[in-house]
Amino acid sequence: MTRRFLMMASVAALLTGCATVPPPILAPSGVPLAELEPLYAAEAGRRELTIKVASNGCTTKGDFAFYVERQGEAVTLAFGRKRLDECRSLVAGHVSLTFSYEELGLRARDPVFLLNPLIAWPGL
Repeated sequence: MTRRFLMMASVAALLTGCATVPPPILAPSGVPLAELEPLYAAEAGRRELTIKVASNGCTTKGDFAFYVERQGEAVTLAFGRKRLDECRSLVAGHVSLTFSYEELGLRARDPVFLLNPLIAWPGL
């Protein structure tokens, strides 16, 4: 093995790791959101719900839409991205976005079923 081959293989392996993006998760048919955003975390507080999502540095709350459906006692909630974060960042990042129960149309004591998939954060 030559030094040149080893260097080219190392660069190729590095670039392959950087290009990994979580696949889109398709929502069930009939749901208004075409895709559900994979979440790194979700935390229910006393007055708000906080989600952690992928970001290249420009992701804001305004980039997301949410869908709430009530069927009797059951409340389901889903988040979808309206705009892609097209900022250029060399490091994979994430951002925490907080939504009050009021803006989601929920009561603080409502049990909520979150439909978005949870994935592991690929960063350090």
